[in-house]
Amino acid sequence: MKGKQKKLSKELRNRKHASLFFLSPSIAGVMLFFVAPFCVVIYYAFMSRSVGGEFVGLDNFKALFSNNAFTMAGKNTAILLVSAVPLAVLLSLLLAILLERELPMKSVLRTAFLSPLMVPVASVVLIWQVLFHQHGIINSFLSGYGIETVDWFHSNWSRFVVLLLYLWKNLGYNMILFTAALASIPKEQLEMAELEGAGAFRKFFSIKIHYLSSTTLFVTILSLISAMKIFREVFLLTGAYPYETLYLLQHFMNNTFEAMDYQKLSSAAILLALVMSVVIAVLFVVERRLGKDAKNE
Repeated sequence: MKGKQKKLSKELRNRKHASLFFLSPSIAGVMLFFVAPFCVVIYYAFMSRSVGGEFVGLDNFKALFSNNAFTMAGKNTAILLVSAVPLAVLLSLLLAILLERELPMKSVLRTAFLSPLMVPVASVVLIWQVLFHQHGIINSFLSGYGIETVDWFHSNWSRFVVLLLYLWKNLGYNMILFTAALASIPKEQLEMAELEGAGAFRKFFSIKIHYLSSTTLFVTILSLISAMKIFREVFLLTGAYPYETLYLLQHFMNNTFEAMDYQKLSSAAILLALVMSVVIAVLFVVERRLGKDAKNE
C-alpha cells in the first residue's frame, strides 16, 4: 500500500514538473514583456526623473490631477465609456432577441451586422470621412434641404460621430455572442414558464437574464476594451490634438510619451489600470450574484 502511494506521489510530481517545463516559455514571456515593464512603470511613477531621480512619493499623481490635459482626457474617456458600453451591450442583446424570432432574411441581417468586423481600420476611417466631412455626403444632404451644415469633427457633435462609429463596429460581434447564449438556455424551463402563463417579459427577466449573466459580463468587458481601442480611429480621423471633446486618455498618453515625460505617463497608466481593475471587479461581483441566483432557481 505504501509502495503504491509512493509511486502515485512520484507520478504526480513528475507530471507537475513536466507541466512547469512546458509552461516555462509562456511564464517567461509574461514576466519579460508584461510584469517587468509594469514594474518599471511603477518605479517611474514615484521618481522625479527616469535616470538618477529621487523618490517623490505621490507628487507625480498630484501633479497629474492638476494637469488640464489629463482631466479633460479623463472626463472625455469616462463619458465615452459610460455612453458607449451600456448601449453596445443593450442594443446587441435586443438585436439577438429580435433575430431569435423567425424573420425574413434573418441570415442576411446577421451578415450585415457582422460585416463591419471585416472592414480594415483605414477603410472605416475613409468611410467616416466621406460621410461626416464638412463637405461630405451628410452635409450635402442637409444643405439640399436648406438645413445648416455641421462641422462634425470640430463641434460637440464629434462625440456622437465616434459613438456611432463604435456601435457600428461592435454590435455585430456582441450580437452573435448573445445569440449563442440565448440558444443555450434550457428549453424546458421556458416551456414550463409559458405553461404557467408567463409572458415574454416575465420569461426574460425571471429566466433568461440569469442565464445570460456570464455572457453579459464577457460582452461588457469586450465592449470596454473596444471602447478604449476606438482611439485608433479617432487618431486617424482627427490627429494627435483633436477637438476638445474627442481628446481621450490615449491621446494624452501618446503625446506625453512623445514629450518623453515618463513620470507623468507612468502615473496616468497606473491610475487607468487601477480604475479598470475596480470596474472589472465590480462586474465580476454582479455576475457572480446573478449566476448564484440562477443556480438557486
